[in-house]
Amino acid sequence: MRVDWTRNAATLGNHMPDCQPDPPDACPARSPLPWLLPLFFGGGCAALIYEIVWFQTLQLVIGSTAVSLGVLLGTYMGGMCLGSLLLPRLVSAQRHPLRVYALLEAGIGVIGLLIWFGLPPAAWFYAAHTGGGRTGMMERGLFAAAFLLPPTVLMGATLPAISRWVAATPRGISWLGFFYGGNIAGGVFGCLFAGFYLLRVHDSEITTFVAAGINGAVALGGLLLAARSGRTAGTEREPAAESSPSPAGLLEKSAWPVYVVVALSGLTALGAEVVWTRLLSLMLGGTVYTFSIILAVFLFGLGIGSTVGSALARRASGAFAALGWCQFLLTGAIAWAAYMIARSLPYWPINPSSSPSPWYNFQLDLARCLWTLLPATLLWGASFPLALAAAARGRDPARLVGGIYAANTVGAILGGVGFSLVVIPLWGTQQSERLLIGLAAVAALWPLVAGKSGGRGAVPSPDATLGDGDGAARHPHPNPKRRGKFSLAGAAALVVLIPLLLMWGVAGVPGELIAFGRFMVSWLGQTEVMYTGEGMNSSVAVTRTLSDNSINFHVSGKIEASSDPADMRLQRMLGHLPALVHPNPRSVLVVGCGAGVTAGSFTVYPGMTNITLCEMEPLVPPLAARYFSRENYGVVTDPRLHLIFDDARHYILTSHEKFDIITSDPIHPWVKGSATLYTQEYFELVRRHLNPGGIVTQWVPLYESDAEVVKSEIATFFAAFPHGTIWSNDKDGKGYDVVLLGQVGDTDINLDDVLGRLARPEYASVADSLEAVGFHNALELFATYAGRGEDLGPWLQGAQINHDQNLRLQYLAGLGSNLYLNEQIYADMVTHRKFPDSLFAGSSGERLDFMKAVLVVASALEGKGGK
Repeated sequence: MRVDWTRNAATLGNHMPDCQPDPPDACPARSPLPWLLPLFFGGGCAALIYEIVWFQTLQLVIGSTAVSLGVLLGTYMGGMCLGSLLLPRLVSAQRHPLRVYALLEAGIGVIGLLIWFGLPPAAWFYAAHTGGGRTGMMERGLFAAAFLLPPTVLMGATLPAISRWVAATPRGISWLGFFYGGNIAGGVFGCLFAGFYLLRVHDSEITTFVAAGINGAVALGGLLLAARSGRTAGTEREPAAESSPSPAGLLEKSAWPVYVVVALSGLTALGAEVVWTRLLSLMLGGTVYTFSIILAVFLFGLGIGSTVGSALARRASGAFAALGWCQFLLTGAIAWAAYMIARSLPYWPINPSSSPSPWYNFQLDLARCLWTLLPATLLWGASFPLALAAAARGRDPARLVGGIYAANTVGAILGGVGFSLVVIPLWGTQQSERLLIGLAAVAALWPLVAGKSGGRGAVPSPDATLGDGDGAARHPHPNPKRRGKFSLAGAAALVVLIPLLLMWGVAGVPGELIAFGRFMVSWLGQTEVMYTGEGMNSSVAVTRTLSDNSINFHVSGKIEASSDPADMRLQRMLGHLPALVHPNPRSVLVVGCGAGVTAGSFTVYPGMTNITLCEMEPLVPPLAARYFSRENYGVVTDPRLHLIFDDARHYILTSHEKFDIITSDPIHPWVKGSATLYTQEYFELVRRHLNPGGIVTQWVPLYESDAEVVKSEIATFFAAFPHGTIWSNDKDGKGYDVVLLGQVGDTDINLDDVLGRLARPEYASVADSLEAVGFHNALELFATYAGRGEDLGPWLQGAQINHDQNLRLQYLAGLGSNLYLNEQIYADMVTHRKFPDSLFAGSSGERLDFMKAVLVVASALEGKGGK
């Protein structure tokens, strides 16, 4: 039997610390509410740990494109919205709130463990049956929903469940705000704990068990507290006589303006998080640590703001107006963040590579994020408890919290998904920030102007019977009509004109920031920005270096390709090495477009019939065609090209096609998400998609890395291709980056066969392509040999293998992203190199002698530091 909350408020009040019971001594002497704060802290900590693990794990299956991330975010927050709405409708108010809360937390822990054990077989089933196009998108959504909805529905139900332990009074609502703040504080800790320790030192399995253990401890604490506190609901009294509608009843009917405002608040919050995360990751470097810092700062501001808002919520009579003022002040706070990101922070004289330790840079990153984001996040955090207070009187707290939480979450889903998939790709970040200011002004307009007018849509004060929420009826103005018009006009002018001025003042981010990211200050005045664009998945730029007129292609603050001789040589090596080792390549898969140079290297081979290019960002191929058509031989318009816009791992996972060659254009492992293309499971997946005798090549940078990172990358590759080899791309005679080559079966390079092919007329374009990057013949290309797996065993001893389960590489690489130790790393590596008699074959002894001589000379040069 369900209990009517309004009619039994007195009964429930006998068990609530903020009640006014009859008799007065019915309230418990000790309030259990403060003990709930550590429970909510633990619940929030576990929830954020799960979120990081689940998003990381599910991206391995459905990909890491913006669409896939939108599916994950929408499903995750949609589940929380659903849970907040369902609990007060499905769970009776007679049940002990603390026991309900404990069961919810226990259920989250159990489901978290089930997800961990159930995901691998489900991923195999998904890969075997999923398709492409719209059907594939629906299948991605269903897969994400199957795993995320059950636990997130329970997560969304926790706050409504515990809200029945408090009364719908100002003080009770204040406690709900404190619980919400405690939950967010736990999220801050969980975000940093998972990002900086658990996943860096351990793996996803250990991290999942830690989160489940926290859920178990929270559930046990809830049950113990419930046993000591007694029941809160269950004794009914005779209902009070019906009377005329009370202010509380009127408030309940007219609370929908609060839902609209808090939904807009959630929309601007998640929309801004999407925009600012993209821009700040340019400035700080797109590592997993950067994303953890940004998320932690965002949550920190929400938690502090919620605590302050909870204190203000005790004065419920002004809560709706205070909610409006929060939205109005947000227009200035959003403009502040936009100004800092575009006009201030990029020009701070910071060179991250000058720091001896990444932890110093993390401190700077934290300070910059706090300085930029804190004002806005404080106001968003305060909005939630103020919205609760504005709609509170006379309502079942669970329905109240569920409704406000659901409205806020629906807005957050629209903001997060809409800005990432629609607004930024269409209008860019500058217009996105202007739109955010406008939406915040709209949210402020309603409570401030409607409240002043006392008209339709205003939320009346619980203390008022007539007039506005400030109790104007009790203090009549001599000329209320004139006063009302003046107040309304003044409020409208304030809420409209100031945001318009702020929107006009929002500046776009510098093109140099999109191009060079955290090293922007070092490049000022040395390049000309030719193009910038902000796509669905990443921001791109094209620049020209003034000193040598080389053209650079940038993705998210980093040079991904260029016409510089060293970069051109690498990009051609990724194509020509496997194409010459393979006796007759006909099909190739290129992971990542970049400038298109690697893909274009295959167009000159006469037997090539299929060039499949997998690229995440739709902006990239047109730029490759526009600025690098000479270097990439017009590959973007080549009829043999099949362009796939998808995450490469997802494409390979779900495709049944096999190739003679699979190669990757440069993707740096410290960039968040790219480490999935460096795992042993990925390389084994690639191996299964190679035809007999098929070859894979993979780029490995020696710069912006340390020895531990490089060893992990190479050892992981050799775990899947034990007979793999390494080929060096030096810069000015010094180690710079290398190409890994693996083959299904043993690799045998017949020099006679390769030289014979290059001598044919149909291979003249291949010879010219090699000549253009400094390889006058095939022997000079093969003279870049730098080692093989069986010889590098001592050097690779103890190297960590990068697995899907841990993705350890992205955490290691993030710590070394500002280091330039490439010369020393390469010098240490080649000391283990031996001339492989079994690798090269040929009838001419002179050719073998030539190869040995070249390698000896190369070793001598490398031993002298390239001098």
